[in-house]
Amino acid sequence: MIETEHLKIYPASKEQMEVFIETQTVDVLKAAYTEMLNGCLEHSEQWDWYAIWMIELKDGTHIGELCFKGLSPDGIAEIGYGINDEYQGYGYASEAVKAVSEWALKQPNVTALEAETNEDNISSKRVLDKCGFIPNGTIGEEGPRYTLKNI
Repeated sequence: MIETEHLKIYPASKEQMEVFIETQTVDVLKAAYTEMLNGCLEHSEQWDWYAIWMIELKDGTHIGELCFKGLSPDGIAEIGYGINDEYQGYGYASEAVKAVSEWALKQPNVTALEAETNEDNISSKRVLDKCGFIPNGTIGEEGPRYTLKNI
């Protein structure tokens, strides 16, 4: 578990992921979270790189999720994140991404993190900027890609 000033952030267990998936009402999210669980089961030795990471306030209130999309052979992990609407605008996304990015870059074999966001998602771009990610000049499925390298 990673703790910050306001947050607790941790990779969900198999059971937590199953319950979380079951409660999803948006098919696209349900499919994405199911894919994450399958990645965990297929790569159990790399659980943290496939799991849904829960973002909670210190009092245990669930406010969002974070994830990696595996760890590539060259040590790059893509990060994704989201904060529930009612908790946006308080700096929680930046706090979570910064803390988890610092954790990730200290792990063996990790050379860089990447993220991508929709061109119109100013808030997400601001989070990436605050956390030290820089545009890398490529465009992914969702939009511009950003990189944070291990120094």
